[in-house]
Amino acid sequence: MSGLVNYARFGRNNPFNYTLSDADLNATTAAELVSILHNLNSYPHKILYYGPQPLAQFTAGLKTVHTIPASFKPVPATINFTNLTQTSNQVLFADYNMVQAEIRWVRNSSAYSKDAEPVVDIFNNYFGGGMGSLVFQTIRESKALAYSTFAFYAKPDKKEDPFFTLAYVGCQADKFNESVIAMNELLNGIPNVEENIKNARAGIKKDIETERITQDGIIFNYLAAQRKGLKEDIRKSIYTAVDKIGYNELKKFHTDNLANKAYTYCIVASDKKLPEDEMKKYGELKRLSLEEIFGY
Repeated sequence: MSGLVNYARFGRNNPFNYTLSDADLNATTAAELVSILHNLNSYPHKILYYGPQPLAQFTAGLKTVHTIPASFKPVPATINFTNLTQTSNQVLFADYNMVQAEIRWVRNSSAYSKDAEPVVDIFNNYFGGGMGSLVFQTIRESKALAYSTFAFYAKPDKKEDPFFTLAYVGCQADKFNESVIAMNELLNGIPNVEENIKNARAGIKKDIETERITQDGIIFNYLAAQRKGLKEDIRKSIYTAVDKIGYNELKKFHTDNLANKAYTYCIVASDKKLPEDEMKKYGELKRLSLEEIFGY
């Protein structure tokens, strides 16, 4: 399923299947691998330290055990994968011998913006992020269609990457159609349950109030913020903004980013339990081989 999701987001060449071919792997020598290890310090790098020593003392001690060259080698070019723009529904299928059907809806969305984070957090909490969410209560609890289900608007780790929608249903293969219809109804229309919106706001604030970023977590939190182009802790703006977000804001967000949009359906199931004609109802079907998914 991870391979299908990556294929849906990036296409045939993606981070999941970016790997050595059998020929490349067989041609790799132990000497090459040892050389890579021995030359790591030849490239620009960061040293992360958490501990009791003052910076000057730590730096002085570091110089005695960590050697670096007079000038660093240039870092090899980064491999970039292009986020696809979905313009029509597509179905990616991988055959697997089981009685269940695993279904994920995938769609790359708008460019990252820190200003969107508060409404994204409230939306995820309200719509599909937990046992009290609309998706879980409707598809699993009320309609009893799924073993498990969720849906959320995912935030990227880097400012260069877009948000993306990811929804999921795991069900019996004979409940495939009912489950897809149920999720699509929620993706295309968001009900107004005021009490749940209040709970979503309260949950976000409670999480921020009780969370503690301590020890070396402070460093990694700083680096994560840096990758997203943030100058301060994003939790500050989220905390102050959530009380201003109600159903109208959630409805607009849902309409702009989820409703009546093209999705790629990623399906893992047995072709003996789930006929191709059933899947073709939801978009152009592409059956992927293991080589296409895994890259070898």
